Amino acid sequence: MVEQKINPILKQVLEFGPTIIFFIVYLRIKDGTYSFQGVDYSGFVVAALLLIPLLLGAMGVLWYLTKKISRMQVFTAFMVIFFGGLTAWFNDETFFKMKTTIVYGFFAAILGFGLLRGRSFLEYVMGEFLPMEMEGWMIFTRRIVWMFLGMAVANEVIWRTQSEATWVTLETFAFPVALIVFMWSQIYVLQHFLIEEEPEP
Repeated sequence: MVEQKINPILKQVLEFGPTIIFFIVYLRIKDGTYSFQGVDYSGFVVAALLLIPLLLGAMGVLWYLTKKISRMQVFTAFMVIFFGGLTAWFNDETFFKMKTTIVYGFFAAILGFGLLRGRSFLEYVMGEFLPMEMEGWMIFTRRIVWMFLGMAVANEVIWRTQSEATWVTLETFAFPVALIVFMWSQIYVLQHFLIEEEPEP
């Protein structure tokens, strides 16, 4: 099925909106305690559970408009649902906080496995809109593996040593921005590997 183009601003809203709403809701209810069937839940757990329908709703709208959902989005949604469910079931915020570590670690492991086989799985995901020589993809993939590993370690250090509010803020803004800046910086550094399309005669 061919992907349908939509307004890029709307696409960004659908992709990042649920996380921003999670952050706003968390700030409003983080100090409260909420009872359900005799069990008390913190504001963090309630906000984390709210993220699940928000994320699924946004993905549904995105699929309806574009007729395509990326594998990364599907995996991220699965992890949010899985660890959000564990967080609610055990009433333990640790599961949701470790989700980020596991997601980044998983991406690093998958890309690293590809490198061991002499392949760039990153090229498989991004090659359609970023034509680049394979040597460039291999360099890019090695660097982003280290980036993912560094972010996984950073997440573990932050949620174990810093306040909950600090972790939520960094999880919502700092980690995504750091990843986007890193990727664009690497595209700029590796631009001599980019393949320019020849103009039609």
